[in-house]
Amino acid sequence: MHELAIAENIVDTVCTRAAGRPVRRVILRIGALTAVLPDHMRFCFQLAATGTAAHGAALDLDLRPAVVFCRTCRIEQRLPDLIPLCPCGSADVTVTTGRELDIVAMEVA
Repeated sequence: MHELAIAENIVDTVCTRAAGRPVRRVILRIGALTAVLPDHMRFCFQLAATGTAAHGAALDLDLRPAVVFCRTCRIEQRLPDLIPLCPCGSADVTVTTGRELDIVAMEVA
């Protein structure tokens, strides 16, 4: 479960930025290709936040789909699964969204 390591890094980052103030809410942007499972991330975040300035903070997830630009058919397509292939069958694609794993914002008291 790689979500725990990610959650620990997120908690460390927001607590450092909060500079001792209580963290009330954290907003994350998570792309489908990161293989981060939302329920696992929520659980791991709460676990990692225990005893820190982020203890009890709400975690909001902005889930982004996997989207590729196909150089063969010259269109942007949302991927039906996590395999970066265009529905036309081409592997000549550029991932345009889906790899995000960003702290977008945080709310402190």
